Amino acid sequence: MTFEVGDKVIYPNHGLGIVERIEDKTILGTTCGFYHLRIVANDTSVLVPVSNVDGVGLRRAIGDQEVERLFGLLGDGKIDNHQNWKGRFKDNSEKMRSGSIYDVADVLKSLTFLAKSKSLSFREKRMLDRAKFLIVSEVSEVMRESAPAIEARVERALERCFMANARTTARAKVVKAAPRVAAAASNRRAVRAS
Repeated sequence: MTFEVGDKVIYPNHGLGIVERIEDKTILGTTCGFYHLRIVANDTSVLVPVSNVDGVGLRRAIGDQEVERLFGLLGDGKIDNHQNWKGRFKDNSEKMRSGSIYDVADVLKSLTFLAKSKSLSFREKRMLDRAKFLIVSEVSEVMRESAPAIEARVERALERCFMANARTTARAKVVKAAPRVAAAASNRRAVRAS
């Protein structure tokens, strides 16, 4: 993937950046092309080798139609639920490094859901805050809306997700209990008949 000066790009785990210039630098006798990015959130500069764009997960910011897909994913009721901390943290860390906003949305959903039932570790709390920041900052830039307005929209989508998840869980319990209820009723009928 190639970028031009002025393009808005996402640098995984850092957020939105703007390509300020493309330059060649010679390091240890080898000349390479670099994208010079300015990270919007903290106004820092980052150099990304043109040849390693895919390796670091640099991508274009999402478009308007992808924003709607993102909010659909945030509100769909499907939540990854790892029971052990180590596996959960490893999976979530990989998703955060992937550069995909949809992977970051999965992390946001699962950690927000988990935080409703227990305290998160310091590292998971920090990851949750980072996931929310990355989503809010990218969407607010794409939609040209304030971060607080986008954050409120994210919160509403997460609430829809948790309500849909609760309904699905309740239905599953009813379906699972149905054979036991039917068996108990059959036993009662058999007892009365004898």
